[in-house]
Amino acid sequence: MESISIWILNMRSKEKRLMNLRLSDKDLVAMENILKQILKGRGFFNGIASYCTANTLVIEALLQNAKNTQKPVLIEATANQVNQYGGYTGMTPQEFADFVYHIADQMGCNRSLIILGGDHLGPLTFKSHPEEEAMEKAKVLVREYVKAGFTKIHLDTSMKLASDAKEEPLSTKTIAKRGAVLYQACMDAFSQMRGKVIQKPVFVIGSEVPIPGGATEEEEGISVTKITDFVDTVETYKEVFKEHRISQAWENIIAVVVQPGVEFGDSQVFYYNREEAKGLCHSLKDYPTLVFEGHSTDYQTKEKLKEMVEDGIAILKVGPALTFRLREALFSLSLMEKELISKEKQACFIEVLEEVMLAEPENWINHYHGNEEEIALARKYSYSDRCRYYLTNPRVQEAIQILLRNIDHVGIPLNLLHQYMPNQYEKVVRGQLKNHAKQLVYDAVLEVVSTYEYAVRN
Repeated sequence: MESISIWILNMRSKEKRLMNLRLSDKDLVAMENILKQILKGRGFFNGIASYCTANTLVIEALLQNAKNTQKPVLIEATANQVNQYGGYTGMTPQEFADFVYHIADQMGCNRSLIILGGDHLGPLTFKSHPEEEAMEKAKVLVREYVKAGFTKIHLDTSMKLASDAKEEPLSTKTIAKRGAVLYQACMDAFSQMRGKVIQKPVFVIGSEVPIPGGATEEEEGISVTKITDFVDTVETYKEVFKEHRISQAWENIIAVVVQPGVEFGDSQVFYYNREEAKGLCHSLKDYPTLVFEGHSTDYQTKEKLKEMVEDGIAILKVGPALTFRLREALFSLSLMEKELISKEKQACFIEVLEEVMLAEPENWINHYHGNEEEIALARKYSYSDRCRYYLTNPRVQEAIQILLRNIDHVGIPLNLLHQYMPNQYEKVVRGQLKNHAKQLVYDAVLEVVSTYEYAVRN
């Protein structure tokens, strides 16, 4: 299999040739999805990390890294984060895509390196409505994602809706039927993208979805998806696709979400145990066109992540770990600021973040448990990282910008950098990293990225 770098060069060349064609309003030129290429011959490029984030500094770090490595980067948005009503980021799918591409242009990163994905797309944010209304809203949601150029779509119809029987579990058949409806909505939207050269979307299915952002309470253990449940999901979807006369749709399904036994809470991480997941992963051999997608892989060691990829969990979702590391880096800069800047000029980022979180508790109050001291500790340091919801708050944003300016204005003495950011210190003294605030922050975030790059590297 040709290297991914060569493949990207060929793709760009093909894209350029296609763009030189005179496309009419009726023309649509569909290119093979790069994810299929990446996952197809897993002997060379074993998998891909999926970075679920809307944070500007994190995305800047990701795109700077993509520019430097010339390897594709998969950035995902979730349905509650980005939807037709704005989500908690205030962005529609098109606005999120424009947001990412604008950062790419500023960073000098070629847009062809970016893969946009939509996660948990379905009636998740509309589950309080009856089926007819919830599914109509979900169809609008997935159409908007596809029209905005998102080419990896996770169809998640695993949640009960207001009209579903409360005393009965949701059947796999119902989940698959709703998934098929949303698949058709996606492909209808794709077929209407006239006069464009675009990659055909690929899809991820599966109802074994961990809680987005990590567990809300401490758990005793995580159960691996049963083989029978995985097989039931695949076979039921195939059956439903056939009933809907879209059997050919199966060629666009690349992965199934499973629970391989990984999760995290406030202060605990459940690490991958390949022996416990052995049976599930072995069952993947019966479906050679599929891989597994693992959610909540945050905070796994690089060795555990590599084992997951080797075992067929080839798409590794990560989100809170990115902003957790960002928060750590900003805290380190803030502590150095206290040593270097007079009190009246300090950004006081740590204090401002705490004040804002206390004033607007809705994004953490139902997630952190314990006494007052334990909750205060979780607000700052929980692996679930509910801090990330506040990093776009105007007061917090202002504090971050003042902090970055203060640090660059005064400069960080190497002995102080060694105290608070020893990993970055090593790179600075070797001439591998500039001793500038943003570059230090980017490098801290890329420490998380490097664990995933290790895992997917042959």
